[in-house]
Amino acid sequence: MTPLFPLACIAFVNAARTSLSYRSMSQCLAAASRDAIASLPSLNQPNGSVMTPDALSDKLTGKRVALYFAAGWCPMCTSFEPSLLQFREAATSSGKNVEIIYVPSDRSEADVARRTEAMGMLSVPIGEEANAMKRRYKIWAGSECGTLGTGRRSGVPALVVLDSKKGDEMAFLPAESKGVKALDSWPLDGIDALW
Repeated sequence: MTPLFPLACIAFVNAARTSLSYRSMSQCLAAASRDAIASLPSLNQPNGSVMTPDALSDKLTGKRVALYFAAGWCPMCTSFEPSLLQFREAATSSGKNVEIIYVPSDRSEADVARRTEAMGMLSVPIGEEANAMKRRYKIWAGSECGTLGTGRRSGVPALVVLDSKKGDEMAFLPAESKGVKALDSWPLDGIDALW
């Protein structure tokens, strides 16, 4: 069974509640988040500019992070997105900040820029970096099977929630097959969910 948080942090869980133990726990969790952030490809801001590592760390710290595989030409994606954005807003309103990173199956950089700006999302650059993420998680649009193959586990839309330790998959949300109900499986609580 995988521990709920890095083994190096266990000593602090039952420690007396002093400012030293809180600081040490925070440092331990920050180290875990650094590993998770390092697992991500380069990311673009909604305006298209590349995120620096420091800006990315600041942006993701204290949030629950997921990759959103989708395309603007996909009717299932565009009909799912209002619910996804409402989910993000509701989670944030309840103190559970969420950051969604767009992994595009769009056909141009201009399409990606329009969509990420409209949805307020970071994005993986279109092309090889996005394709690498699609291969890693085995999620791509049916129209991409000629390029990426047929060994996918899901089409778009889909989300992969990432853990805060190493940026590994924590949960798969198959929105293509379950629609909005897939969001019920997002693990918003727990130490592994918070970057």
